[in-house]
Amino acid sequence: MKKLVSALVLTGLTTVSFSVLAEDAPASTLTGNIGLTTDYVFRGVSQTQGGPAIQGGFDYSHASGLYVGTWASNVEWVSTGYKDNNSMEIDLYGGYRGAVGDVGYDVGIITYYYPGDQISGATDPDTTEVYVGASWKFLSAKYSYVVSDHFVGWTTDTGGKTRGSYYIELNANYDLGNGWGVLGHVGYQDVKDNDDASYTDWKIGVSKDVGFGLVTLAYTDTDAKTGPYTWVDGTHSEKVADGRVFLSFTKSF
Repeated sequence: MKKLVSALVLTGLTTVSFSVLAEDAPASTLTGNIGLTTDYVFRGVSQTQGGPAIQGGFDYSHASGLYVGTWASNVEWVSTGYKDNNSMEIDLYGGYRGAVGDVGYDVGIITYYYPGDQISGATDPDTTEVYVGASWKFLSAKYSYVVSDHFVGWTTDTGGKTRGSYYIELNANYDLGNGWGVLGHVGYQDVKDNDDASYTDWKIGVSKDVGFGLVTLAYTDTDAKTGPYTWVDGTHSEKVADGRVFLSFTKSF
């Protein structure tokens, strides 16, 4: 689940930049990225049950501000009750971004797709969100709203659809110079009519550009209740929303 903010993805996994600085700037750009992380954490919740992940994607940006892209990662939670034969998440997204003075803006749509065979009677984990974001200097904010029937398979307390769930976040990424940076994040995930599944998450970290890529070390935690966020796979269970440290490396090209 790749988070998009107008010029920077603050998970420490991916950075994507795009700007038009002169009349002779290229009409479009195609960039790619590949990364490794000790734990794939999305909105404070481990998607790999505490395990490592390899990730990567491509982004196409047009000089007009329009963009499309795709990103993928291995995951572990979908096969615990939603889809058989699944070990991957594929994100597909597109939108428009620009700036007014020092303020950047970004609007778009993203689908989190989990290939595999739907388990009979299970809710569909595939999720589509629309989002709007803004950035100023080293600060950014974003609001994401679910337009699919369910948010990653969650239902309401009465078993209904969770369309209308939302996530709101504030991010900071401050450049210390010499390739060093610090990052901070706080967000709130509302799962519609399901208080037990709703929670606040936060993150702090440090990053270093080592020349051939970006290394990030971060700590993330939530106030999520243990019950809804304990995944069971056979005889193994994992509390996936508790505090954890992860280390990641990303190479953009």
